[in-house]
Amino acid sequence: MANVCFLLADGYEDSEMKNPYDAMNEAGHQTVVVGLEKGAELKGKKGTVAYTSDFSISEVKVDDYDAVIIPGGSAPEALRVNDEVVEFVKQANEQGKVIAGICHGPQVMISADILKGVNTTSYIGIRDDLKNAGSNFLDQEVVVDGNIITSRTPKDEPAFIKEILNKL
Repeated sequence: MANVCFLLADGYEDSEMKNPYDAMNEAGHQTVVVGLEKGAELKGKKGTVAYTSDFSISEVKVDDYDAVIIPGGSAPEALRVNDEVVEFVKQANEQGKVIAGICHGPQVMISADILKGVNTTSYIGIRDDLKNAGSNFLDQEVVVDGNIITSRTPKDEPAFIKEILNKL
């Protein structure tokens, strides 16, 4: 079974965390929530779910994980300005780990500068940011390009989850 790291900060899209997280656990994978601080209570923007971070980003090593999942909402904005988060995602990509982002999740990948020449999708609001990062934006429910998996919105979660599970 795989070790899956969820990168999370306050204000994530509730279902984009809950549904992939539950699906990974149901499939028997080991999951951890990594935040900017250990033990922080992280609330979804709709208030339907909350998670406590198992580790801070400064405590984790990329080598310990097979996949990194980045839910959307406003959380990626808080994550992408943290140098340790950006370096973690950069290293995960260098090691060919699965990196999956939905909605605004790819913002962290943009900051890690790992999307040049990569096919991606996202929430329409960051489409131009993806293009400016050198990505080929596709308006599809899920796009898989090598180790990178991206999706648009909560309605695309089933396809997003399916592709993550396929990769693991």
